[in-house]
Amino acid sequence: MSADDPLEAFLDRFVVADPSLLYLDGNSLGRLPKATVDRLREVVEVEWGDGLVRSWEAWVEAPVRVGDLVGSVIGAAPGQVLCCDSTTVNLYKLVHAALDAFGPRPLVVSPDDFPTDRYVVEGVAARRGLPVRPEATDEPSIVVRSLVDYRTGEIAEVPPSSPHVVIWDLSHAAGAVPVHLDDWGVQLAAGCTYKHLLGGPGAPAYLYVATSLQERLRSPIQGWFGQRDQFGMGAAYVPTEGVERFHAGTPPVLGLAAVEEGVRLVAEAGVDRIFAKAQVLTSRLVALADERLAPLGFSVASPRDPARRGAHVSLRHPDALAISRALVDQERAVPDFRAPDLLRIGLSPLSTSLADVEEAVVRIERLVARGGHVGVDVSGRVR
Repeated sequence: MSADDPLEAFLDRFVVADPSLLYLDGNSLGRLPKATVDRLREVVEVEWGDGLVRSWEAWVEAPVRVGDLVGSVIGAAPGQVLCCDSTTVNLYKLVHAALDAFGPRPLVVSPDDFPTDRYVVEGVAARRGLPVRPEATDEPSIVVRSLVDYRTGEIAEVPPSSPHVVIWDLSHAAGAVPVHLDDWGVQLAAGCTYKHLLGGPGAPAYLYVATSLQERLRSPIQGWFGQRDQFGMGAAYVPTEGVERFHAGTPPVLGLAAVEEGVRLVAEAGVDRIFAKAQVLTSRLVALADERLAPLGFSVASPRDPARRGAHVSLRHPDALAISRALVDQERAVPDFRAPDLLRIGLSPLSTSLADVEEAVVRIERLVARGGHVGVDVSGRVR
């Protein structure tokens, strides 16, 4: 099966400091591309070290240039994606901007959605005195929703039309599953870049504003990078045109360089091929879990249909937290845990092989069969 993998060559494009460590958490933090190491060295030593402030002539355009590159892998034409800030800040900007443009209306976020999405919505609602609902009704609302469920990997359906303004969180989708924002008629979206887009820890996020909405929406955070005459240093704030009006402060140059290299790798591989491999990897894991892990108390919590599944599989077990910690300490395998009982196995297609899937099941089975997780300390912070 590995011989038929069209993306096998990409396995060697990543830094692997310890080949004995089985990394199963690329959907939390993607592996480091080798190209990123060289690029960051160039930015630090040449652009910063030699160019100094003169390098801002190139740096100043990075959020738009990298944003367009991100747009190329999420189905957005140039001029609609800006790489900036964090997902939390970008969601905050988009929720406020949507309320200002479309008028006060209920906010909708699922109790099971990613925590930062819920926290942002609840905070904005409290400040504006608006209700928060767990699901949409016929009443027009501002809806925040994840395209890929962070716990189970389930891919949501994007309706062809809606009475609501929907802000899509693409954090677990971009770079792993096909996304076609323009073709789907999506209005607003945001997401991070440190998972399947390989941007690195704390990498700048991005936001998408459809061209049709850009002049109608205004960011609630007025910063000098979003000012029309940025270096005029005028007394009054006048937002610039296009998606760049959602700029705030000075962009993180090193982070943007890392994102650019990561997304280039994704674009080279092609999201369709990445998703095809994700289906192979996750299907193999599901089959092995049914065969060898079910007798040990595991059940598959992710969708059975590979077309409805992102690039991770969640296995339900009452001792999932203890198993997760024991795998790290005793089996040199790094999975993930999601409360209350999910062992999340990330299978990032560009850096994960079918052999890794087989080995993951071997190590989980070996640990639980011998009771290595029993008595493991599960107190303290859960990452």
